[in-house]
Amino acid sequence: MAQPPKLLDQVRELLRIKHYALRTEEAYIDWIRRFILFHNKRHPRDMGTPEIRAFLAHLATEENVAASTQNQALAAILFLYREVLHQELDPLDLDAIRAQKPKRLPTVLTRAEVQKVLAQLTGEHLLMARLLYGSGLRLMECLRLRVKDVDFELRQITVREGKGDQDRVTMLPQAIIPALQEHLVHVRALHQQDLQNGYGCVYLPDALARKYPNACTEWGWQYVFPSDRISKDPRGGELRRHHVHESSLQKAIRAAAQAAGIVKPVSPHTFRHSFATHLLEAGYDIRTVQELLGHKDVKTTMIYTHVLNRGGLAVRSPLDLE
Repeated sequence: MAQPPKLLDQVRELLRIKHYALRTEEAYIDWIRRFILFHNKRHPRDMGTPEIRAFLAHLATEENVAASTQNQALAAILFLYREVLHQELDPLDLDAIRAQKPKRLPTVLTRAEVQKVLAQLTGEHLLMARLLYGSGLRLMECLRLRVKDVDFELRQITVREGKGDQDRVTMLPQAIIPALQEHLVHVRALHQQDLQNGYGCVYLPDALARKYPNACTEWGWQYVFPSDRISKDPRGGELRRHHVHESSLQKAIRAAAQAAGIVKPVSPHTFRHSFATHLLEAGYDIRTVQELLGHKDVKTTMIYTHVLNRGGLAVRSPLDLE
């Protein structure tokens, strides 16, 4: 008689059925494993809210994790109980243990600082950083960009499956078009070489892969920023060329900021913050900026009004009135 699949295998299978991202799958599996080990390998079916509370308290007090990390752990455990074990937990108890994220102002570069950082980058890293700043893309939105979603004629980029699994359209800066077109010439040559070597089939979501079985080799579906090597797909095991790994750009931007003498903490997301702030400084409507960023709620976009370089929301200090 066949043995039922192990608990973590059940979680993994359901995450894939529900089309969760690979990064989310890996994070959820890790948190559930840590939760079980923390309670000496007791089966989650025999535990509940008190055990969840104890685990989250351990993360906060002993491991000093951020509120967002603690809430990700809670989300993973809730997925286990609700979707796999089909056990409902008391929502009032859960609200009491959910960590409150502190409100922090984003780090924003001035226009001059943006140019200083960009001046320290070269090649593909420079092109990606200019897209982050010029189009307001998130890091993974940039890395997962497909050729077909770059429209040079309309000067726009279609972001597919952004945060919250939402599509949106943002601008393609005129200044980046020549460099991006030249870059795609080299990417296309690489793709042709992959096809000749028996590769060239890029990753597609399961539904698309079934509906269009030959689409994975088409030019339009290829990544704008492909990896420099062929690797094994962690889910299906196929050998294919994925997109550039996020750590490559993260390290390059940190090094560029240090070389430029910028003392602020700079990451790829800093360019997105700067994109939004500089648009508002230029007088663009906050609803327009909200749409370009893909925020569901304008309150999220409004945080950038607090970091505008206007001397405290256009109010002059009394010291400057003398």
